[in-house]
Amino acid sequence: MVGPISSEERDSFAFRVKAGLTAIVALSAGLIAVQAEASPVAAVVATLAGAAVGAPLIWLAIPGSGGRQRRDPPNREFRK
Repeated sequence: MVGPISSEERDSFAFRVKAGLTAIVALSAGLIAVQAEASPVAAVVATLAGAAVGAPLIWLAIPGSGGRQRRDPPNREFRK
């Protein structure tokens, strides 16, 4: 049987999702510059600008690390 996902695994996955989405936004900006026939320097600047704008937006859209607070199960007493 598989146990619950640990907080470290959840945090690692959330970080990878955020980094991946930031890379997609940055590469999208660079590809748009290339399609507009910008110079290579301008394409690199557009990619860096996309990363600079995309990262805070992604971190704002997906707040926290993805972890959840661990709760202890409630104490239930069964009466006979």
